[in-house]
Amino acid sequence: MRKLPEVEEARALMTEAMAWSVMKWLREKKRVRKAADEANAALDQLNQTVKANWNHAARTAYLGLTQPTGPREPQAIDQDLRQFVQRVKEADDQASRARMDAERTFDEAERLLSTSLAREGCQKAIRSWDLHEKAIRRAETDLPA
Repeated sequence: MRKLPEVEEARALMTEAMAWSVMKWLREKKRVRKAADEANAALDQLNQTVKANWNHAARTAYLGLTQPTGPREPQAIDQDLRQFVQRVKEADDQASRARMDAERTFDEAERLLSTSLAREGCQKAIRSWDLHEKAIRRAETDLPA
């Protein structure tokens, strides 16, 4: 997987932001949120691109797991493919939960004007990007033939 400049820039900003004062956070919070949003959007786009390159059977099986009203997984699906899409789905879900946790932490930090919560939010955001990248790598490399 290639490194995304939006993620690398946001990661550097979050690392720097962990040392900021309350006043600096108040001045820079919009820039931090924008960088995080851009990183998340870039990862989401790459994730979509990777999955668009899957074969029809893999896309159908994945949609069967992610969309309750989507196409149902055919009974004749290969066991390796079934396990693959399940692993990718689990990795996607873990990344999504981490992202939501980071966003909730940032919201709470802003509400309370808490630099310690903002620092925690930075750490959680970086972890969520790591998990999202891991899920994308899994989706790229583990596809059974």
